Amino acid sequence: MTVRTARPLSHARAWTCLLTNLFATPGLGSLMARRFFAGIGQLLLALVGFVLIVGWMFELFHRVFLQQLGDPVPPDSSGWMWKWGLLFFGAGWLWSLVTSLSLLRQAKADGQVEPKPIPPRMADLPGKPPKPS
Repeated sequence: MTVRTARPLSHARAWTCLLTNLFATPGLGSLMARRFFAGIGQLLLALVGFVLIVGWMFELFHRVFLQQLGDPVPPDSSGWMWKWGLLFFGAGWLWSLVTSLSLLRQAKADGQVEPKPIPPRMADLPGKPPKPS
C-alpha cells in the first residue's frame, strides 16, 4: 500500500479556493483544497440554507399570487424559513471564510515560490542568424 503525500498548496491555488468558497459556493473551494470534512460541512449548511430561502420565496410568491387573484390568503406561517435559511447559509459562508484564510496561511507557510517564466534568448530563436564569435 502506498501513501500518497499531499502536494504543497500554492499561493495561486489558495486564492482560487478562497474566491470559489466566498463568491461561488461555500464548501466547493475547501473541497478543491482537499479539506473534505470542512468542505462537505460548509456545502451542506449552504444547501440547507438555500433550500429554506427558496421555500420561503415560493410561499411568499404563492401568497402574492393569491392576493392578486382575489382569492383568500392563508396566514403567513413561513417567516421562520428565511431566518433559518439565512442563518444556515451564513454559517456555511463564515466557516468557508475561516477555512479559506487558513488555506492562505498554509500556502504562505509552505513557501512554495512559483517559478517566473524566463523568456528565451534572442540568439536561440529559430530563423535568427547565429552571433559571430
